[in-house]
Amino acid sequence: MENRSILTDKAPQPIGPYSQAIRAGDFIFTAGQVPVDPAANEVVEGGVQAQTRRSLENVKAVLEAAGASLSDVVKVTVFLKDMNDFAEMNEVYAEYFTDNKPARSAVQVARLPLDVMVEIEAVARKG
Repeated sequence: MENRSILTDKAPQPIGPYSQAIRAGDFIFTAGQVPVDPAANEVVEGGVQAQTRRSLENVKAVLEAAGASLSDVVKVTVFLKDMNDFAEMNEVYAEYFTDNKPARSAVQVARLPLDVMVEIEAVARKG
C-alpha cells in the first residue's frame, strides 16, 4: 500500500511540513482544516458558525481532491477554542452530515493555529 499526498488549491495551503491529506489504500486522513478562505488566504470572520462552515468546506475540498466526499467520512475530530461554542458549531456541523453521521470527538484546546475558534479533521474510506 502506497501513501499518496493530496493537495488542492480549493483549501488553504499547508503552512508547514505536512500534506492537506494522505491517501493510504482506501483511507483518506485529512490534516486539521482551519477556517481560512483559500481565495483570500484569510481567516473568515463572523463567529464560530462561519468558522465551522469554512473549516468544513475546506475538509470537503480536500476530500474531493482525493476522490471522496463527506458521505465517505467515518471519523471527525473537532477542536474548539471554547467548549461553550459547541452548540453553535454543532448546528452547522449537522448541515454537512445529514444522512452519514460519522463517529466524532470534540475537544477544547488551549490554542489553535492563527488563533481561530475551530479546526476540523476527518478520516474517510473510499474503495
